Amino acid sequence: MNTIASILLFGMPGGWEMFIIIFVILLLFGAKKIPELARGLGRGIREFKDATKDIKKEIEDEADNINKSVKN
Repeated sequence: MNTIASILLFGMPGGWEMFIIIFVILLLFGAKKIPELARGLGRGIREFKDATKDIKKEIEDEADNINKSVKN
């Protein structure tokens, strides 16, 4: 079953479901470990964004070089 069908079939978690999920996460990892996990997640997202910016810049630079060589 694909993701969209499962979301439509089961719906998004409501208030009580989210509370239970957060409670279970607190039980599994503990209050001291969650900030460390959040920091790691933030660093990972930042690295991913930086990598996508670098790739986009490389593609734009190559496109500019191709356009300059075609014009000459």
